[in-house]
Amino acid sequence: MKFEVCGQEYSLNTDAPEDEVRDILALVRSQLEIHSQSSNLLPARLAVLASLNMAGKYIKLKKDFEEHKLMVAEKLAAVTKQIVGEL
Repeated sequence: MKFEVCGQEYSLNTDAPEDEVRDILALVRSQLEIHSQSSNLLPARLAVLASLNMAGKYIKLKKDFEEHKLMVAEKLAAVTKQIVGEL
């Protein structure tokens, strides 16, 4: 698949579905656009800022997911204990 970002053309070999790749590219482009509006950075610096922003969001989502899994496990243990107690 070929695509363009910041005026540069790239080729990407992936097994990901085309709609998923389009969503990824849309996210990257939106992040680049956000950062390019607030400053006049070189494309490489712009890419680094956008990458750091997305990485930060990913890490937060990963942490939130781990906390959610722990909460679900605790609730499941409590419900299981209650069910076993009623048997």
